[in-house]
Amino acid sequence: RSNRESCRKIWSRRPPIPPELVDRTVQIYNGKTPVRCKITEGKVGHKSGEFALARKRRKLPRTEGRGKGGKGRR
Repeated sequence: RSNRESCRKIWSRRPPIPPELVDRTVQIYNGKTPVRCKITEGKVGHKSGEFALARKRRKLPRTEGRGKGGKGRR
């Protein structure tokens, strides 16, 4: 199979991943862009949306001068 043919797009995040997709690469739509995902044995039966995160991870602001305990610099 060519690389283009083996990559399948999944637009719905709700259906579970079937066993016939094992060892294939799929693109799961996250609401903005398709996310490439390699299907393995452990992913079979899970919902397809679990592997295409729809939200960015938020980084917490780093505080200056945090040492061991205390309230920072005094």
